[in-house]
Amino acid sequence: MLKSLLGMVLLLVTTVSQAERIRDLTSVQGVRQNSLIGYGLVVGLDGTGDQTTQTPFTTQTLNNMLSQLGITVPTGTNMQLKNVAAVMVTANFPAFGRQGQAIDVVVSSMGNAKSLRGGTLLMTPLKGVDNQVYALAQGNILVGGAGASAGGSSVQVNQLNGGRITGGAMIERELPSQFGSGNTINLQLNNEDFTLAQQITDTINRARGYGSATALDARTVQIRVPTGGSSQVRMLADIQNLQVNVATQDAKIIINSRTGSVVMNREVTLDSCAVAQGNLSVTVNQNLNVSQPDTPFGGGQTVVTPQTQIDLRQEGGSLQSVRASANLNSVIRALNALGATPMELMSVIQAMESAGCLRAKVEII
Repeated sequence: MLKSLLGMVLLLVTTVSQAERIRDLTSVQGVRQNSLIGYGLVVGLDGTGDQTTQTPFTTQTLNNMLSQLGITVPTGTNMQLKNVAAVMVTANFPAFGRQGQAIDVVVSSMGNAKSLRGGTLLMTPLKGVDNQVYALAQGNILVGGAGASAGGSSVQVNQLNGGRITGGAMIERELPSQFGSGNTINLQLNNEDFTLAQQITDTINRARGYGSATALDARTVQIRVPTGGSSQVRMLADIQNLQVNVATQDAKIIINSRTGSVVMNREVTLDSCAVAQGNLSVTVNQNLNVSQPDTPFGGGQTVVTPQTQIDLRQEGGSLQSVRASANLNSVIRALNALGATPMELMSVIQAMESAGCLRAKVEII
């Protein structure tokens, strides 16, 4: 009987918690991407390039490029280019990127070009924050949109002033890496959590031996590893595939005030409360009245007098009871019963938190 009860308890614990791999919960400190940026020219456009009278930097860039190719443009020449556009090129240098490896680039217009569709990016050096060139980009741009215009009317689908070149840049310089040189590696949690950091530490110690891992804080778990890149790769491959039972997360409600979206996780609960939600609208109308003299030669003057009318209207506002809710589905039904719009729901959620009947942290982004 005791074994049966113990098995039922363990089964209940495993159903409440959710097992996830360490690789999905953490990242290796120092193994990261680096941003690259460059300035270049796109040619071959079908009359949709920059208007050079308004973007003089496009003409200046083209003159510099032509001079490097041995072509001298006569001084004072006013080039009216329609098939050339100045662009900014961005890319991410991957971790452990090697010389000759191809990476994707994003090309974005920085002038007044109407479209980059069908254009070709000329050789563009991509630099890092240290102003060193790490890659060279060139190739045909793929624009995920379409547009047409005629007779003053135009139709456009998606964005035409930005595109992507798959494998459009080649790494020319490698970044120095310290991986494999030390005897410790730090795992960084995606979200700070003391409980999760300790659970990851205990899981690694059970698999690799006591003292293999130490939780430094709510974000970092330090692992003792043998010196040598190949040994550390093998050990990390084993550790990242270990399963961790993720405990209950913090109850959170995320409010995006710009888009009016409200997102809550499954840990949000409600206590019983009463809510009255109403709409208060104030309308101000102002009319200008012209007052003229009664007689043409009476000596009076024509004046303009404003007439203002203010209308205040309040709708709704009835007090409604909200029952206690122990799970997310009950919370959704309780909030929907109020009949509030997403914008009104934001105010209701904030008021519930202040009243202490909302068991969740509210974050506004």
